Order: sequence, then C-alpha cells, then structure tokens
Amino acid sequence: RERPIAASAVQRFLFHREVSIMSKSTSLMVIIACGLLAGLICVASENPQKAFNSSQLSGPGNFFVAPNGNDKWSGRLPVPNQDQSDGPWATLEHARDVLRKLRAEPDSRERLPKTITVWVRGGVYWLSRPLIFEAEDSGKSGSPVTYRAYPGEKPILRGGRPISNWTVHQGQILKADLSRTPFHGIYFRQLFFDGKRQHLARYPNFDPTKPYTGGWAYVDGKPVPMYSEIPGENRRTLRIKREDLRNWSRPEEAEVCVFPRYNWWNNILRIASLDRQNGIATLAANASYPIRPNDRYYLRNLFEELDAPGEWYLDKNTWTVYFWPPGDIRAAEVYAPIIETLIEIRDASDIIIQGFTLECCEGTAVLLRNTRDCLIAANTIFNVGGRCQPADAAVRVEDGSGNGVVGNDIYEVGSHAIVLTGGDRTTLRAAGNYADNNYIHHTGVFYKQGVGVVLQGVGNRASHNLIHDCPRFGIQYSGNDHVIEFNHIRHVNLETADTGVIYSGGRDWVSPRGTVVRYNYFHDSIGFGQQNGQWTSPHYAWGIYLDDNSAEVHVYGNIVVRAIRGLIHFHCARDNLVENNIFVDGTMQQLEMNGWPDHSRHIETMTLGYEQYAKLPAWQKYVGLQKGGHPKDAIPIANNRFVRNIIYYHEPNAFAYKLRRLRLEHFECDNNILWHQGGSVLISLDDKPRTFQEWQQLGFDLHSLVADPKFVDPAKDDYRLQPDSPAFQLSFQPIPVEKIGPYADSLRASWPIQEAPGVREMSYK
Repeated sequence: RERPIAASAVQRFLFHREVSIMSKSTSLMVIIACGLLAGLICVASENPQKAFNSSQLSGPGNFFVAPNGNDKWSGRLPVPNQDQSDGPWATLEHARDVLRKLRAEPDSRERLPKTITVWVRGGVYWLSRPLIFEAEDSGKSGSPVTYRAYPGEKPILRGGRPISNWTVHQGQILKADLSRTPFHGIYFRQLFFDGKRQHLARYPNFDPTKPYTGGWAYVDGKPVPMYSEIPGENRRTLRIKREDLRNWSRPEEAEVCVFPRYNWWNNILRIASLDRQNGIATLAANASYPIRPNDRYYLRNLFEELDAPGEWYLDKNTWTVYFWPPGDIRAAEVYAPIIETLIEIRDASDIIIQGFTLECCEGTAVLLRNTRDCLIAANTIFNVGGRCQPADAAVRVEDGSGNGVVGNDIYEVGSHAIVLTGGDRTTLRAAGNYADNNYIHHTGVFYKQGVGVVLQGVGNRASHNLIHDCPRFGIQYSGNDHVIEFNHIRHVNLETADTGVIYSGGRDWVSPRGTVVRYNYFHDSIGFGQQNGQWTSPHYAWGIYLDDNSAEVHVYGNIVVRAIRGLIHFHCARDNLVENNIFVDGTMQQLEMNGWPDHSRHIETMTLGYEQYAKLPAWQKYVGLQKGGHPKDAIPIANNRFVRNIIYYHEPNAFAYKLRRLRLEHFECDNNILWHQGGSVLISLDDKPRTFQEWQQLGFDLHSLVADPKFVDPAKDDYRLQPDSPAFQLSFQPIPVEKIGPYADSLRASWPIQEAPGVREMSYK
C-alpha cells in the first residue's frame, strides 16, 4: 500500500503540525486537513528517498558536510574542488557553529535565505561528544534549519570509536589494550561486531536457539505464591544454587540481570558481596521487588565466563578488553560507545534531523528538551542504550510542543524506542508532540519494560506506527488527552507477565482521562511467566489493558486478536467507553473485568491526584471525574460502557465475559454481536458460569445478537465485514483497515518496509 508523498520535508512537517493541533477536533477540521494534504502532494515513488528535486541543492541556503571535507573550507560545495582549496566541511559541529555566526550577524536576514539546509554526505562520522543544538540554532516557523542526508547517501553518526589493535590472548579469545586510546577511563557496557551487539561474558550463556526461554539460572529455594507477603523480605538478597556457583576471582564486579517477584520487568544490579558457603549474593542496590525462589536471572561481567563466541569482558584495572569474535576479526569492524547521547536539542525550535543512521551510544540517542516544532525524521536508529534505565530511549522528547518523531526505523534499543512528554496538566494545555509512521521492533534489550512508544503529559499522539517483538507493551501511556490511532502492534509481551499490547494505569485517580484509542490493529499478545512453579508461555497477557483505575478512555474502532487472558481488561477501571471494536479469539475470555474490594492500596496517591486537579476549571470537562467524586467515597469500579462491539472466538472453554467484584448496576453492556464458533456463549460472573439467557435476565445485552458477524476471511485475519453482516443492524461502523499502519512518505526511512524476522517467523522459544 502506498500513499501520496509530500512534496518536501518542510511541507510534510507543516502538515504534521496541523494534524497534531487538529487531532481531536471536529470532522469538519478533518476535511480541512485532507484539503491541506492534497495541496502538498506530488507524484508517488516506490522509494520515498528518491522523491527529491536536485534544485534543492543549489542556492545560498545550502551547505555541505562530508568525511573528506575540511572545516577550514566554505562548506558551499558538495565535493572538494580540483585544487583542494574549497569544498564541504568535515563535521556537523563546525557546520552548526558557522551557521550560528552567520545568523548572528546584523545583516543576516538580508544575506541568508529563510530556509537553511546542511546536506551531509555518506560515510561514518565518529562523535566524541554529543552534537548539541540550542536556542541560537533555531529556525523560524515555516523555515526550519535542516540537517539532512545527501540524496541517495547514508551518513552514519556513531558515538564511539573503533577497536583494531587486537592480539591473541588465549585460544579464540583476543585482547586489545585501551589504556592509551579514547576508551581509557570509559567503562563502556556495549561492544559491536559487524553492526551487531555482543554479549558481556555471562552465566548461563545466551542460547540463540532459545532467546527468550533459555539461558537462565533460577533463584534457589522453595517457590512461594507471587502475591503472598513474606515478613522481613528485603530487595538485595539473591540465593544462588550450589551448582550455579563458580570460582569467580572478582564476584564484586558481577552484575545480576533478574526479574524479581512479579516478572513485570527486570533489574541489572552489581553484586556487593558473595557468601560462597551459603550461596548468598548481596546486591549493591535494591531490586524493584524482593527476589524470590525460582525467579530467573543470569550473571554477567565475569571474566571466567568468557567461554563462547560473541562474549567479551572489559578489565577496568588494566583497560584491556577481551573478546571472542563470532567471525573473522579482520573482516568486520569492532567498536564501542564513548558517549551517552548522540544529538541533543534544547530550548530550540524549528530544527529538522533527517535521513541519518544513528548508532552506538550508552544512553538516549536523540534528546529534545523544551523544544518547539522540531522534527526527527526518516532516520535509522539502532544499537543505542546500553543501560537498564527507564529514562533511556532512541528518541526522547522532554516537554516542549509540536515536536515530531516521524518515519524512523528504530530497533535493537536498550530501553524504549520513543518517549513523548510535555503539556500542562493544570490547564490541560496539549503538547502536540507526535510519533507517526515509525517502524519499531526489538526494543528493551536491557530494560524489559522498554516499549515502542511512551506517552506522558498532556495531548501527545502515537499514530501509524508498526511495532513488534517487544519484551512488554507496544505503547504505554499516562497523563491525559492523548491520541493512539492507526497503529499496528503485534507479537509483544515476549518476556514479561501481567501485561497488554497497550497499557495505562490510574493510581493517581486522574489518568489517563481524555485519551482516545482508535482504529488500531493489535494482535498476538504473548506473555511469559510462572505457573505452578513452571516458566511458561503464552501466559497472563491481554490486548488492551486498562489497569488500576484507568479512567475516561474512549476505545473505538480497534481490532484486537489473540491474547491468552483476554482481549481487553478493566482492572478496577472506571468511566470508560468501549464501542465499535472487534475482539477475536481470547483464549480464556474476551472481556475481563476485575474490581477491587476498596481503594485502600492506593488511596494516598488517588487522594493527592483528585485534590490537586479535580476542581480546576479545565478539568470540569471530565464528566466521570466530576460524578465519581472523591476516591475515598467512590465505587471502586463503575460507569464503564461496553457497547456495539463484535466478539468472535473459537476456544471451546472460553467465556465471552469474565466479571469479578462488579457492581452490575454501574455497568452498561448492550448492542453487541457475540459468536462462539461451535459453542454456546457463556459469562463468568464472580467465577460462576452463566448462560447468555441468564445474563440477559440480569438486564444486559438485551439488544445484542448471537450471530456470525460474517467477516471477509477470518482465517487470514481479514476482519472486514461482508455487506450482509448483522453488525450493521446494530449501527456498527466499518473500521478503516486500509489506513492502519505505516504509509509511503518522503519522511519514511525505508519503503516498502521489510519486516525484520521475530517470533512470528521463528516461533516463540
């Protein structure tokens, strides 16, 4: 599928800004937006990067950077001239500094054009410090300053240095002395060989045939129920089985990668001391939760465990790196990071970073702080983020407004792919930051709650993204008034439990009110965890997860397919409207709702949120918040509506709905289509099965139909409706499936997208 391609990056950027502003407006404004798009388009191309007008390179507003350039030259030529007296600059940093000076001169407005572009030629640019843009580097509204890949070429920004002085250490293990190199004193945690991240020496070894279920040790002791409280538990004790103990010379350097207690996410923590006799490792910092028997973990950063191809170890006492290369060291490049961030834009506006390959840094690759109308587009970002840190991301937008992360390919990142914050919760002023048309996969290499897109603050958007193969959620959101639309998310929750394709929480009583989740395709939510003392998958995963009092979310027009625990979960959620969705093949049930007996577990944070915001003028628009009242007086789960949805499932023992601890008088469920292929429709009410007729006698689904919805081809995941579908009798509106997912555009890093292999292709192991 292709869509028209915008005439230029600047025009497309302006269109995104308009859509961001209008994303929650009326249908009339949508029509206006379509008209604006029509005015921007040109002839479509199979490869958006070819949609380029060579005249863009001429004129006084164009400058050039190249690996064979010289910072003493003018930067006005794309290649060095014949006598090597002039040509492109050598570094982006110098280009930035020259532009600062030119634009600061008194007559710069007359001499310089409104639009300035720095064209960057192909090749590798090794960064020894972050490339920082500040307020003085800003463009102007409608006239951004653009740093862009030269047409048809691939500039690569790497935040590290190559390592080449390898000698034989022992057997297949090589070593390199870094004491007199830029690496001296830099305790890097990543090493790359031929563009692939290698494994820090570990026990047990990584098992490539079982990348998720293999390569683990298990905490010693007798397993206890996950939700049982144990007096005196601490979060720094790890019990190692005797057969897993080795004669490590420096156990205090070892790091434990462990999923503590709930298996929601992991920690990577250094060992402070090791009691070999009793097999007790004391950690240098607290884990998120107490570490319990049978929790899975591995140990890394132990020289004695360097015993397999692809493993490495850095001795910080001698600054010597040891490496068992998985291939010929002479035929591949080996490099490691020396900086945390590649590009940082702060307090600036109207800057575009377009078409780069960004790799090799320890923290966040691109960081925007308090910026306005900046654009990170058509870049390929991978092998970034070497820490187990929730703050790290491939691209992180902190505050600011109107910033776009558009058309990027992002993968193999240590934590999140994209984080968007911003907006004002007091006034509910929207930030309007957006993540659109990105291809994201294999996130959370180190931090296992590293998701595709994180939305925080007020009024941000995630749209038209393709996300797959994540350890936990595809999208996680908190705050208010976000829009999550037209995303395709599949095969997620590969390493954690109690999870969903998208997830929100509301322990502050006021989140994520005002958020819209519409026209998305979510499928194959896997889940991995313990059941009866055994690690298993699929396990304990939903599709859409409205957790912990998530409130006033509008879930409309989504297709949610295949999840073991259910396709949508209300966990003490309230005031939500779920309508016009298609739910297919939940293994245990399709809709699950679980209430709490009371709010005592989170009453302090809920009270704080309510008292801080509920009476403010802007917050009066949240009808559910105003009617629900103070959390100490409110019904735990109430005022949810589940109407005009299609439920279709095959599993013989599955329920249509499973409801526990609900005040049914505060729940509306009607005008739905339900079809249990080959079986009757059953409802589980407080763990007691009810027939559909008994359910109707309680006053629910009185106008609903038990009927085949007549999908076009459900065996091939085609959930469009045939013209005679009974759903249309209940005013079900067709879902625009043709608009879901990424689209061809001049701001796409690649097209058509070639999806990377993952568990879909190689099965879950």
